[in-house]
Amino acid sequence: MPYILVKRFIYSVISLILLLTNNLFGQDPTFSQFYANQLYLAPSFAGATEEFRLGVNYRNQWPAIPGVFHTYSIAFDKAMPNFSSGIGVLATYDVAGSGDLSTTNIGLLYSYDFNITQDWHIRPGVHFKFYYLGLNIYKLIFNSQITGSGTTPPVTPPPFDKVADVDFAASALVYNDQIWAGFTLDHMFTPKQSFYGDEAQLAMKFNLFGGVRIIGNTRLRTKMIESLAIATNFQTQGKFYQTDIGLYYHKSPIIFGLWYRGIPFVTSQAGDAIIGLIGIKTDNLHIGYSYDFTISNLITSTAGAHEISLIYEFTSFSITGYKRRIRAIPCPEF
Repeated sequence: MPYILVKRFIYSVISLILLLTNNLFGQDPTFSQFYANQLYLAPSFAGATEEFRLGVNYRNQWPAIPGVFHTYSIAFDKAMPNFSSGIGVLATYDVAGSGDLSTTNIGLLYSYDFNITQDWHIRPGVHFKFYYLGLNIYKLIFNSQITGSGTTPPVTPPPFDKVADVDFAASALVYNDQIWAGFTLDHMFTPKQSFYGDEAQLAMKFNLFGGVRIIGNTRLRTKMIESLAIATNFQTQGKFYQTDIGLYYHKSPIIFGLWYRGIPFVTSQAGDAIIGLIGIKTDNLHIGYSYDFTISNLITSTAGAHEISLIYEFTSFSITGYKRRIRAIPCPEF
């Protein structure tokens, strides 16, 4: 029975990819440490923790290129095992270029865990968010502004320097003790993004992710002390598509990761980057650092990308000491 459900799930995802890839436009910022920012990857991960979880992420993309390309994220979620649910809050801020083109998203997430068999679970999730786009046009210089004595102010600035809208994302995740697979469909409301009031909308984004834990050794059946996992992440938005594949090795308390981005025929830029990760994982605190080493023809121009993640998990005080445990998803935390 579970294998039939998983097969139907995979077929449905493939059909959805074929339906969507012909109608997408635009591109979102991407984190290399996908599972260190699980709520950004899929709202199905909301509450997929022992009780409370706080996560902070920072990415510095291509520091050698003039203008900033920084992405910040902060997330907080809570498990509600008595209701087989999880809730969360996610805020992201991305700023790009010399004109401070910024995108801010703030939203609420909810997930529900269905126990379809003793071993298999399906976990759908939703994400309602507020979308905010900003620009400082006075930091931009156009050809028409350049004169012999310097630059002049823009003649026709846009009527809006800020654009606001609402957005929505949905996801589903299927997993057991060793395998997980899921998908996310983001920007389902295709929020507007024109400073002139034109019909310009942010394209939908589709993510397909999954993996398998090959090795998993625990102590006293509760604490994972050694594990090896292989994982992949495919995403498409507009005319761009990207596939990453990598390995995670955890030997308590150290985690190592190695990813390859740019698989031919399933990535717009074949041979894009090799990503190295090192992290420390304790019972409550996870700290990770990764570096994207560019291997494309931009190798001498970008200086790669740096990414830092910080996750803190904690529980509240219980007088009785009784706490219903959630079913753990086997994916890595980085």
